[in-house]
Amino acid sequence: MEDQKSTIKSTILQYGILLGVISVTFNLMLYFLDMHYTQERSVGIISFIILIAVVSLAQYNFRKENEGFLSLSEGLKIGLGASLIAGLIGIAYQFILVTIIDPDTISKILEIGQNKILDSNPEMSQEQLDQIMSMQRKFTTPGMMAAFGIIFSLFFGFIVSLISGLILKRSRPE
Repeated sequence: MEDQKSTIKSTILQYGILLGVISVTFNLMLYFLDMHYTQERSVGIISFIILIAVVSLAQYNFRKENEGFLSLSEGLKIGLGASLIAGLIGIAYQFILVTIIDPDTISKILEIGQNKILDSNPEMSQEQLDQIMSMQRKFTTPGMMAAFGIIFSLFFGFIVSLISGLILKRSRPE
């Protein structure tokens, strides 16, 4: 049983780092293509596919190394652990991006958001726009971005781990 716990920990660490590195590489690609300001739906879909692939691969490989068995709780631990590690790596990247690589990222994101709001609602008063932009500024501080990063990472990690864990689950005979 102790060996199984160390295998879970090593699987979480290995695939969490893998997921984090792939995600940072994808985000660096977006940065070099100057696409990191806008949140296109396709970027979110690709990020979600990466999450599904790595978490499912982690669970599958754990099952293979564990005599072909994987419980749902093990699958959830692996998926959530890997998502947490990847989320922490992503937060570190995001912090480096907004403080060192491109300190204007947040202001550019806010400007793009403001333009989208004005495009979709041109008759909006300046007071309403200022109120919306004030709220957006509160949610784009590095601390809030880190908090939301962890929350989203764990939330989507849970959903993916649950579904893939149910698919890959194979109980030990008693």
